[in-house]
Amino acid sequence: MPINYQEVFTQIQSIGAGAKERRKKKEEAQTIAHGLLNAYAAQLDALRSKVDSAKAIDANLRCAYPLDENLDSSFDVQPVPVSSTLIAADGSQINPDRHAALQYYAINVGAIAMQVGSGNTPEVFTDTKLHMLDEFEDTFFSDSQVALQRDVAERKKLLEVAKNFSVPIIALTEGQLELWGAVDSDNSRDFEKSLQDYLDALKEMENQQVITSGYVDKPGANWVVRLLEIATIPQNELINLKKHRPFLGVTDLWLFSKILGKHARSAVFKLQARSSEKYKDSLSIHFFYLNVGDEKKPKIARVDIPLWVAKNQDALNNLHCVLIEQAKIMGNEPFPYLLHRAHEIAVVTHKEKEEIDQMLAIEIRNNGGEVGEKSGKQSAKDLQGRTRR
Repeated sequence: MPINYQEVFTQIQSIGAGAKERRKKKEEAQTIAHGLLNAYAAQLDALRSKVDSAKAIDANLRCAYPLDENLDSSFDVQPVPVSSTLIAADGSQINPDRHAALQYYAINVGAIAMQVGSGNTPEVFTDTKLHMLDEFEDTFFSDSQVALQRDVAERKKLLEVAKNFSVPIIALTEGQLELWGAVDSDNSRDFEKSLQDYLDALKEMENQQVITSGYVDKPGANWVVRLLEIATIPQNELINLKKHRPFLGVTDLWLFSKILGKHARSAVFKLQARSSEKYKDSLSIHFFYLNVGDEKKPKIARVDIPLWVAKNQDALNNLHCVLIEQAKIMGNEPFPYLLHRAHEIAVVTHKEKEEIDQMLAIEIRNNGGEVGEKSGKQSAKDLQGRTRR
């Protein structure tokens, strides 16, 4: 049966009825948060002390940790005279499907390298790894396990490509720099090994002075807002910090859209998180916000970097400049052009998956093996005339 539009419409009406009140509540919280950002802008020692006290109570605390730049800082892009090589990588995957006839997964990583200002045609690189699941082992790879391997493969590909060029080199991936998955029970057994491989790649990039970053478009994490919440709670009430959320609905994205001018970056913050136990010393994760839009139509991104990049002013300026120049190429919807191209290279289409299925089935049969059967559910989905979104 189709969607029950009458039932959905009734629910939509209910949502709409409270929209005005929700907006008013959010705007009030936004006004207070913006005022507090200005009030605490230079109180860096006090803020650091407060966060240190808070993390002693809540080991899982995630928030911004201020360094030596005021909270409301806005830094204009600096022209960089030295030409750079920019490398972007992205990955996609075919996840295992227990309803399919063939049990496998594949990871496709695309990378593209551009020597900025050289006039040379960008170089494209692709790696595809296929893994057939072993029917004699009682294991099944979840989507999250495959995604974990993809993230590590992206970083390794950047490192491999970077060896073909001379510094300065800037390496980009889309998404956060922190490898996610430690709390996922499906892949916890594999996470530590994957994390070590990932950290080894990050360390080798540092050794080769490859400026490493993760570009987060439309960021959802509100680490600076959480810092302001911590700042407002009395010291003797820190035990109740998890329940102290006066600025729910206020986002870092909104906050920095009010602060950052055209193409400006924010202060650099350290990420206070439990993962800092893993990302140690020069690899500790830092970040800044960047307006790749303008004053009338701000477009806020978050850029994750390791400490060694944060401490290197030339590297920081180079990264800032290159990201702005790349975003301008995309016109009214600014986004780093090379990341967009890397995604186009990496994406696996439905047709490509079907071709892999056919190639696998032919090869297995030609060598005397057996190809399994689809589930009844999958066979029904594949019937002509049936569609699903």
